[in-house]
Amino acid sequence: MGSAETALSLTLTNRQASDFELIANGGFAPLDGFMGADDWRSVCEDMKLASGDEIWPIPITLATDLECAEGDVVELQAANGKALGRLHVSEVFERDLELESRQVYRTTDREHPGVAAIHDERSRCVAGRIEADALPDHDEAFMRRYQTTAESKQAFADRGWKRIVAFQTRNPIHRAHEYLTKAALEICDGLYIHPLIGETKKGDIPADVRMRCYEILMDNYYHPDHVMLGVNPGKMHYAGPREAVLHAIIRRNYGCTHFIVGRDHAGVGDYYGTYDAQLIFDELDLDKLGITPLFFEHTFWCHECEGMGSAKTCPHPKESHLFLSGTKVRELLEAGEKPPHEFSRDEVAEILIDAYKEGI
Repeated sequence: MGSAETALSLTLTNRQASDFELIANGGFAPLDGFMGADDWRSVCEDMKLASGDEIWPIPITLATDLECAEGDVVELQAANGKALGRLHVSEVFERDLELESRQVYRTTDREHPGVAAIHDERSRCVAGRIEADALPDHDEAFMRRYQTTAESKQAFADRGWKRIVAFQTRNPIHRAHEYLTKAALEICDGLYIHPLIGETKKGDIPADVRMRCYEILMDNYYHPDHVMLGVNPGKMHYAGPREAVLHAIIRRNYGCTHFIVGRDHAGVGDYYGTYDAQLIFDELDLDKLGITPLFFEHTFWCHECEGMGSAKTCPHPKESHLFLSGTKVRELLEAGEKPPHEFSRDEVAEILIDAYKEGI
């Protein structure tokens, strides 16, 4: 009715469609729509929704220059034209991009990809609850692993898992990741590998390539009764500490009880300290957060230990440790060379070398 009268429609960007999807599928609970001015300010300044009851670290807003007003209904579609549902407009407001940059990203530097993204979107926002008729499309490789929050919770229950640890990643899983996921699994019933498949920055490994890496590791190196692979349709903000909290909330909503927070979680460049994403949880009421973070040190291969270790477990000098930067690994892969076996499983390295040859 309202949409027929107003004839309003909006094509969401891929980033906006990611937010729509997580609102619709329960990943952003308790949100039922895009935030208004009060929630936006409260989240920026206090990391809470305006009600004061819910921890929330990053604004989920819909920036657009669409002319509309309170009470309008806006039909929403994905970039490929797929009809998704509608927005019931409750408010139109201007957000302060400098304030959001300082509070959420800890910088106003527009070289920061998250800061650049919100400035590209601009300040005018439309708020309101959504009705979802459909979810955005994804590649078949992702849809085979796709679950809503209700489906993942049911899958955990079917397996009898009560303590479930989630692992967030936007990169292939190398030995260090494998080590910490298995260490976390030792105190839990199941591991939920939950890679992010929304938009990432230029230079990140494409999500379909990463999925092949996860699947081959699961086939060969994880116990099938204790690991599950899903997909998180969210986008990257590169907000470091605040994004670690958002990632924890999403995994809580998917039914996980524990969440791995490693070195420089969701970081980029040198905007955040190595363990800032762990320290931020000291500011939060973990009972209200509803999920237990598990903190891990920087891990490496130690030639003396003949295995993975960290500063907590390995007594040997740095000269015995193997650590390769992401830049160095990319240089090797682009040259068609395998990273050392101690850094990456050979099967994963081969997938990545082939992908680089194809020009990712």
